[in-house]
Amino acid sequence: MFRNRKERTSLLRYWTTRYLLTLCIGLLSIGIISFGVIRYYEKQKQVDFMELLAAETADRIVGENGKLQLGPDLFRDVERRRRMIPFKEAPRFLILDKDKQILSGSFPELPHELLEKVESITGTSNRVEIIAAGPRPGMKFYAVQKEIQYNGSTLGWVIILQPEKVLVGDPWQLQMLAILLLSLGLLGWVVIYLLTRKLSHPIGVLAAAAEQIVAGNYDVNLQKDVREREFYELMTSFEEMADRLKHLEHMRTELLAGVTHELKTPVTSISGLIQAVQEDIVTGDEAKEFLAICRKETNRLQSMVEDLLDFNSFATGDVKVHKEQTHLNELLNELVRQWQMIQDAGEVDVRLLLPSREVLLYTDPLRVQQILYNLLNNAKQASVRKPAKIEVSLSEESGKAQIDVTDWGAGIPQAEQALIFERFYRGEDKKHLVRGLGIGLPFSRMMARSLDGDLVLQQSGSGITVFRVFLCGTNKTEE
Repeated sequence: MFRNRKERTSLLRYWTTRYLLTLCIGLLSIGIISFGVIRYYEKQKQVDFMELLAAETADRIVGENGKLQLGPDLFRDVERRRRMIPFKEAPRFLILDKDKQILSGSFPELPHELLEKVESITGTSNRVEIIAAGPRPGMKFYAVQKEIQYNGSTLGWVIILQPEKVLVGDPWQLQMLAILLLSLGLLGWVVIYLLTRKLSHPIGVLAAAAEQIVAGNYDVNLQKDVREREFYELMTSFEEMADRLKHLEHMRTELLAGVTHELKTPVTSISGLIQAVQEDIVTGDEAKEFLAICRKETNRLQSMVEDLLDFNSFATGDVKVHKEQTHLNELLNELVRQWQMIQDAGEVDVRLLLPSREVLLYTDPLRVQQILYNLLNNAKQASVRKPAKIEVSLSEESGKAQIDVTDWGAGIPQAEQALIFERFYRGEDKKHLVRGLGIGLPFSRMMARSLDGDLVLQQSGSGITVFRVFLCGTNKTEE
């Protein structure tokens, strides 16, 4: 089967790449949001410092006589106070009188347009954003003003100006945020790489084992020293599946050989016997005996072919069941008697145990007959002495009829008990002694289940074997 490996990506590369891409997008989004939040709160903090400095300056600038004191000591005191506040850059001071005229200031030369805007907004708000139209268009200034009062009258205003770029400059928090996001990205990639590699290893082992099975090699040995329960169960199930496939392949080979042998033997026998009759090698009563043997072998051959066809019908779900009201006591009595009649004299000794009350069952008598005949034939073949001692017992429990077929033969080896219901399986001892296809028990179990029942090996040990048939459909009992 052709597989284009170039179109496939390894599990490790596939998931690490996608995880890294997702991680980067997530961290970038977090970084952008965090950057905006940090800038906002940093700006608010700087503006709060400006308000504090403006309020202290407004208190210091008023003398005892209610006059504004603008001596050199004022700005030295303000400068000392400013250094105690964590400003990133020295703020610009403006002191205006009550007519909004600039009296003094501590600032580099500001654009004329900015000074006009400062005068126009004085007395309107404590925090005002100003856009200057100076040598650098679009440059933003934040102005904080504080009214200078004495005995309830306004003497002027203290205004502090700072460029926005100073208020929201790159604080150390942004640097730490960048370092943190990069570290998280690297750590996340390393973690997903290691985890994906650990996960991909057992999957790769299973993939390699699957390729071996495709190639026909069922002897796979997986190292199940993994801590994950799911992987351990998967590998264990995979090994069991490989063993099962190996067993089925072995059974298929044996089936072909067995079916070929079982069909070839009667065909060869029939061909030789007919040839002997045709060529007058045998005549008279001997020829009739040869023809009788041919007929017997033909019937056996026909029976095997019919068994194969019926088994295939059941295996594909084409089950024909015709249920009817059945007196199970009478049915078993009749079936056991008929089976004994077709056996050679002295070969079997069958004991039938029936309950004292009649068991009525809504079931298919023909399927019950097929199941019982298969179990009786197996019991006869399992017996090591003649006559073969067999016991058939009927009982009823929990609304189910139970039919037990017991023989006192060699028993089924422990190693083979789990395989006896496998299709075409035949025990090591039985395959060399008894002719057959190995579908009797599987076929009987399928018929029992088609009747809403089951067939199980109830007991098997040295000297005794019990098969139990469960049949559902009991609707009433009669005393």
